[in-house]
Amino acid sequence: MIHLIKTKIGLKIALLTNLFLLVITILCGSVHFYQLNEKYNTQFTDKGKMASIIGAKSLSRIFEEAIDNGALTLSDVMDTNYEEIMAFDPPKYHTRYDRYTDKAFLSLQDELLKISDLLYAIAFDVNGYLPTHNTIFSKPITGDNKIDLKGNRTKRIFTDAISVNCSKNKEPGFVQKYQRDTGEVIWDISSPIFVKGKHWGCFAVGFDLNQIHQNKRSLLFSLSAMILVILFVSMVSMFFLINNSLRPLSDFTRVASDLADGKMDEKIIWDTQDEIGKLADVLERLRTSLKAAMDRLSR
Repeated sequence: MIHLIKTKIGLKIALLTNLFLLVITILCGSVHFYQLNEKYNTQFTDKGKMASIIGAKSLSRIFEEAIDNGALTLSDVMDTNYEEIMAFDPPKYHTRYDRYTDKAFLSLQDELLKISDLLYAIAFDVNGYLPTHNTIFSKPITGDNKIDLKGNRTKRIFTDAISVNCSKNKEPGFVQKYQRDTGEVIWDISSPIFVKGKHWGCFAVGFDLNQIHQNKRSLLFSLSAMILVILFVSMVSMFFLINNSLRPLSDFTRVASDLADGKMDEKIIWDTQDEIGKLADVLERLRTSLKAAMDRLSR
């Protein structure tokens, strides 16, 4: 390969040109990927904020309709006298309203999970109590803590800093990043829930950042593969085009060698007006002059 580069000017030009193109393409591709990455993050943030706001407003309306219909009282809804359900670790609790939310909240929360990439869509009260989790996280108890920690997370009080911040927050679209106790790195976005003007808690949605990063890696791989294919096609095409353009030089080299050996009968003809054509004209004039000089010496 090194010998070819040394002896083939077409290959040398193609490699140098594509090396330059590679640098430019990497720079432009990096800028493009950064812009796509920012757009991707903004898209997820906007999607999460919208889902959390919709969920918060919807659950607020469900609570208020229950109060208006007499199914619950405001005191029931704001109940914080958590009644422990025995034999669970971590502990689980009942409130005066959680049996109602098991029916009224679940379908809405599960419907929001149909939004792509959402891991959970849930409501916390102001103390981090989660009355009703999504169906996928409310599976039957198995007795195996490792399985139940992931499979049954409903009716727990979450006292970690992220859950507390989420529960106390009163601004829509509050974004946090944290590592869940089951290992996933989560992008949590929440909006407050108000019931009859009182702050009940929040509605939170979570994106699994590992999945988001995997999507970004797939995007980067596709972009890199596309760049490599373009560069390969460019190098091969450029080599053949340049090599074809420089092919007359091989003929001229042979003719010049013949001139050096005293063979001057072959005319040098090239019908282009470019640099190769000018070189051919110069060689032809040189051949004519040398032939004339040799003829005079012969005489």
